[in-house]
This record gives sequence, C-alpha cells and structure tokens, in this order.
Amino acid sequence: MSAARRLVRGASPLAALGLWQLLTSFDVNLWLRFEQFPTVVEVASALADRVGTEAYWQDLGHSLRRIAVGFLLAAVLGVAAGTAVARSRWASDLLDPLVEVARPIPAIALVPVAILLLPTNEQGIVFITCAAALFPVLVSTRHAVRALDPVWEEAVLTLGGGRVRVLFSVVLPGALPGIFGGLSVGIGVAWICVISAEMISGEYGVGYRTWQDYTVVDYPGVFVGMATIGVLGRLTSTAVESLGRRVTAWLPSPVERGAPGPTRAVSRPTTPPPAPSPAPVPLPEKEPVP
Repeated sequence: MSAARRLVRGASPLAALGLWQLLTSFDVNLWLRFEQFPTVVEVASALADRVGTEAYWQDLGHSLRRIAVGFLLAAVLGVAAGTAVARSRWASDLLDPLVEVARPIPAIALVPVAILLLPTNEQGIVFITCAAALFPVLVSTRHAVRALDPVWEEAVLTLGGGRVRVLFSVVLPGALPGIFGGLSVGIGVAWICVISAEMISGEYGVGYRTWQDYTVVDYPGVFVGMATIGVLGRLTSTAVESLGRRVTAWLPSPVERGAPGPTRAVSRPTTPPPAPSPAPVPLPEKEPVP
C-alpha cells in the first residue's frame, strides 16, 4: 500500500471525529439535532473511566465468549451443510427448501423461539448468534463448491482416489476462498445479532450495558458501548480475513487493480522465404525445313 493511501486511511477517521466535535460543541441544529449529542471529549472521558472498571472487561468477556461459541458452531455446521447440499442430490432436496424458507427470517426474530426452547438466556443468545452467522457461511460454501471445475475431481478419480480423497484434496481446498468470504460476512452479522440479543434478554455483555446506559440517559456511556462494538467487530473481522489469506496463500495472488500485469513476449511464426524458382532450361533450336 502506498504512503498516500495510508495517509488517506488515517486521516479519514480523524476528520470524522473532528467534524463530530465541531457539530456537538456548537450545538448545530440544522434538521439533524446535535445539541443532545455528547462531544468526542465527553465520550473519550467516559471511555477512560469505563476501561478502569471490572464491569467493562466482564461485559467484554461475555460478549466475546458468546461470539466465539456461536460463530464456531455456525462455521462448522455451515461448511458441512453447504458442502453436502452442493455435492448430494438427496441433501439438496432435503435441506434446500428449509434453508430458503428460514434464511430470510431475521435472527433477532428468533428470540421468542430461543426463550421457549432453551433453558437459559446464555444458551439462547448463543443460539441466535449461531443462526445469524449460519446462513451466510452455508450459502457461500454451496455456491463455491458448485462453481468448482469437475475436471479436477475426474482427474483424482482416474488416478484411483475415492470420494473422501476428492473431498479433502479438491472440493474443500478449491472452495476455501468462497468459504472465507462467507465467514467474513458471518462474523459481522453475528456481532449485530449478539448485541441485539443482549439488549433484549441478556444479563451481561456490551449490548446489555449499552441498553442500560440508554435507559438511565447516560449518552456518553451509550457511545462508549457503540465504539466498543465497532472496535471488536473490526478486530474479529480482520482476524478472519487474515486467517483466510494464510490458509489460501498457495493460490495465485490477483494483480492489483490498475497495475499493469506481466507482459510476455509472443513469438510469431516467421514465414519461410520462398524457394528459388528453377532456372529456365533452354529449348533446342529447330532446324529450318528445306
């Protein structure tokens, strides 16, 4: 990455914070009302106070544990179900209708189902987190497996490999880019739903604490929770993407956009020179007829 791009990336959030500070300091009220917003300085002061408390780190630990358990379950189930649907006609006929019916339902709408089915709120929040991340992983895996070139599978079968060898040598390695694309989307959706579930039925967690701050009109505390959620989401998404790059490092890296690709000299066949025409053979002169 060039120095200019790094400068723009670093200046962008600083400019946004500066604009926020100006709008809230002068109580700007031009359709959007900023007079009730806390300033950046107030939010930073509240964050410094929260970081020094045990409750802040306890909430952080609860949210991270729920994300870790729910997301790992979604990753395992999503990859397994997506591969089965793409590879097996029977699995496709059995699971595809259920997936397409359940996929449009927002995961947060499953809160009543979790309360009725599961004995504790903790298990219900993990269930909602898993359901939120499951469908992006499953659908991405299904499309990635179906897009594989069948030539590689036929080559392994021709060389004597079985179905298990095809699965672990061709199908899963070839679908890894699509799988990690679904995992990257799934981790973001999981954070949205775990925070919402903590606000509704949680006892601890960043979402629960943020909602409690709102009920007692502690607006700097609300923004502290929002900033914490954003940072945690960014860190976990970066971790998933970094793992994906490491796992797929054997794949050829695409040429950067706008950068000229490597040129290769193309040898053109040269036309052989025409063969020299044979010299004309002189004909014998005819003697005159008397």
